[in-house]
Amino acid sequence: MAEEESDSKERQSEEIEAMAAIYGEEWCVIDEQAKIFCIRVTDFMDDPKWTLCLQVILPSEYPGTAPPVYQLNAPWLKGQERAELSNSLEDIYVQNIGECILYQWVEKIREALIQKSQVAEPGPDVKKKTEEEEVESEEEPVLVHPPETPVSTVDLKISESTSSETEELPPVAHGVPITDRRSTFQAHVAPVVCPEQVKMVLGKLYENKKIASATHNIYAYRIFCEDKQTFLQDCEDDGETAAGGRLLHLMEILNVKNVMVVVSRWYGGVLLGPDRFKHINNCARNILVEKNFTNTPDEPTKNLGKKKVKKDKKKNEH
Repeated sequence: MAEEESDSKERQSEEIEAMAAIYGEEWCVIDEQAKIFCIRVTDFMDDPKWTLCLQVILPSEYPGTAPPVYQLNAPWLKGQERAELSNSLEDIYVQNIGECILYQWVEKIREALIQKSQVAEPGPDVKKKTEEEEVESEEEPVLVHPPETPVSTVDLKISESTSSETEELPPVAHGVPITDRRSTFQAHVAPVVCPEQVKMVLGKLYENKKIASATHNIYAYRIFCEDKQTFLQDCEDDGETAAGGRLLHLMEILNVKNVMVVVSRWYGGVLLGPDRFKHINNCARNILVEKNFTNTPDEPTKNLGKKKVKKDKKKNEH
């Protein structure tokens, strides 16, 4: 029993660190001793209409045999909407008993807020959307290709509308590696202004035999389209489930633009649990700050703008 409690405590600590690395200022510690935390979730619009605060208490048995105790705080959340959202969170717990689920809960809430925003009060540009873009908005933002697919064969399709842009290979910088329990993480960063450059950066990195042989090469990029005032962005897990989406979310929180981050992980044989996400995001954060891609680190969640997900994303899943 004591061993189980110790394991739960360690896993809780790892998850808390990962959540703090991913969500930054949105993650708030209310009472560290009592394990009470709160996170503000929005629908990611410039002036968020829909906001919800998720407050959780982590019992000593979580994540092993008990779920977090939670409370959904939003003045507009009542009746059927509250019941449906609560049922969604509880379904996630039932489907992942024994696993850390806070990230899944937060993103499920965000998904519900975005859906509510689109249905209840469409933005002024909704009538201008094409049928293809409407279908695109329903796709999952996280990409996973099967682990048996070699990283050297990653094929990033290029949309015709952007392939004519600058095709010069941008400079690629490499971060300081982080090693934990024989696993090594290293971030690489490059300025990019079109998807063609994203493909070129990946190709350049895979020329390095050590990088090409990494267990995972997780990446995400954000390109700001001045004419449409939107972000063209995408991510790739490369077999490390949900890592690409978390990396992209970190970049959104930091409000970076026209940049691509690749994090290579060489697995050392020891499972790190949620700690691996902390290292992936810390590697990325460090190199973005070091290379001055974060202009306003003290106010990372402001002026995020509208985000657009790449049309030609792959749909492979485990």
